[in-house]
Amino acid sequence: VQLQASGGGLMQAGGSLRLSCAASGGTFSGYVMGWFRQAPGKEREFVAAVSWSGGNTYYSDSVKGRFTISRDNAKNTVYLQMNSLKPEDTAVYYCAAGSSISGVRQGTNGIHHWGKGTLVTVSS
Repeated sequence: VQLQASGGGLMQAGGSLRLSCAASGGTFSGYVMGWFRQAPGKEREFVAAVSWSGGNTYYSDSVKGRFTISRDNAKNTVYLQMNSLKPEDTAVYYCAAGSSISGVRQGTNGIHHWGKGTLVTVSS
C-alpha cells in the first residue's frame, strides 16, 4: 500500500492543523494506522495509532488530550487533528501502516509501510 501524507504547514502556537494520509494500492481497512514524527536532531517517535475499525486509539503522553487520530475506511484515509499546538510539536510527520497495535506503537519493526513526511512548523 502507498501512503501520502498532506496538511502540514506553518502555524502559531495554540493553533490547529489537520493532517491527512491517503492510502492506495492495498486493503486499507486491514491495517492498523499510525502517525510518527521526527524533530530536527531527534529520533523518530510514535505519536498516535488507530485500530482497524477506528474504535480504539492510542497516543503518546506528549500529545494526549491535544491530538486526535481517526480514520475513514470508505475514503482510505487516516487523519491527525492537532490542537493547542506547541513549538515542540515542530517535526516532520509520517503516517504508517502495520498489522498490529503493539507493532505500530513499537515503531520500525512493526511498520509495513511508511508514507513520505509532511512538515509541521509551530512558531512561538
